[in-house]
Amino acid sequence: MGKLIYSMIASLDGYVNDDQGNFDWAMPDEEVHAFANELERPVGTYLYGRRMYETMLFWEGPEAVTDQPPVVRDFAAIWRAADKVVYSRTLQKVSSAQTRLERDFDPDVIREMKASSDSDLTIGGAGLAGQALAAGLVDEVQAIVAPAIVGGGTRALPDGVRMDLDLLEEHRFVGAMVFLRYRVT
Repeated sequence: MGKLIYSMIASLDGYVNDDQGNFDWAMPDEEVHAFANELERPVGTYLYGRRMYETMLFWEGPEAVTDQPPVVRDFAAIWRAADKVVYSRTLQKVSSAQTRLERDFDPDVIREMKASSDSDLTIGGAGLAGQALAAGLVDEVQAIVAPAIVGGGTRALPDGVRMDLDLLEEHRFVGAMVFLRYRVT
């Protein structure tokens, strides 16, 4: 049985992008990128909302590996090897390999995916993750917290959801980012 993991890079004040949609303040350095690669390596399926999928689609193209450092090429290979499910009512088609499009988020389908999976699943995109958190589907929350306060944007966590967490792991990086991994209790 696979776990469903909500994984994000967020500002200290809890945003995944700022009020202009930018997330340049969250770009990982080589140390953080290598650490994130190890977190992603065992993931078998990525669940994305449309906007997150469109952001991550970069990793499908040749620019993700051409003249890039090894840590970046490694992530591209990890991403390409995983299955992807995109939840969108507006996207007409997907343009990456191993990807399917779903029109509706169905918690029962996600439960079945978890139960039948030999590997973990991650959910990306704050809106979609918020639905999964509200439905009680998320088993772990992993946050890389950037040393930035951006004052507004897309909240990493939804309003109106209450849950207790157990801290499983923490790691501080040289560049001042901090990794926190929690189990949902």
